[in-house]
Amino acid sequence: MNKEQVLGFNVSLEKKDELLNNIFKDYINKEQLFIVNINPEIIVKNYKNIKIKEKFNNEKYQIPDGIGIIWALKKKKRIIRERITGIDLMQDILKNAEKYEPKVYLYGAKQEVIERAKQELKKQYSSIQIVGTMNGFCNENKVVEDIIQKQPDIVFVGTGSPKQEQFILNHKEELKSVKIFMPVGGSFDVISKAKKRAPNWIIKLKLEWLYRLFQEPQRIFRQLKLIKFMILVLGEKNEKN
Repeated sequence: MNKEQVLGFNVSLEKKDELLNNIFKDYINKEQLFIVNINPEIIVKNYKNIKIKEKFNNEKYQIPDGIGIIWALKKKKRIIRERITGIDLMQDILKNAEKYEPKVYLYGAKQEVIERAKQELKKQYSSIQIVGTMNGFCNENKVVEDIIQKQPDIVFVGTGSPKQEQFILNHKEELKSVKIFMPVGGSFDVISKAKKRAPNWIIKLKLEWLYRLFQEPQRIFRQLKLIKFMILVLGEKNEKN
């Protein structure tokens, strides 16, 4: 696998089509995957946590989810043309998985949101079977028991970081039926249309973060982590020079 590190975290450098091709080779071979989203906020929260860093790096795929990651890779002279957002990869996984008629499980968000997300996904991907949903406020043990009972092939967890990543790390070994785990943050809100995603022209300009900030001004405190991330990246570069 072609990878680079940003503040000690592995980042996969493959284009999305190549990444998807590799993911489904592993899916066919029944290899269990935890697809890790790497973005500035996750790195800032965890860059001092050696155990989390090792666990993330031990996984096969770490996607560059965040324009800050693209910027950091350019600073390392590693040109990567694609930011791969969690919601886009989630939908691409479902599209590519349709021919396998997978069983899918959705965990996260409010009850009404997760139910609407389920209905929207069933409309878009008629060959997938959504065998279970659980809102993000349920007891984790109840969620694990339900997943064991439903035996899904793919589990999307949208309970926010770091809770969603920790849930996967804590339980993936006992959830043996699952071939793909993926944390998806607020994707269920967008899929259910509870929140509106930025227009394509804003996404292409790499300004989706600004659109979301206008929608949710309270996100300014999360965006401040980007400044800390940039300082850390520049400091690491200066140390090596």
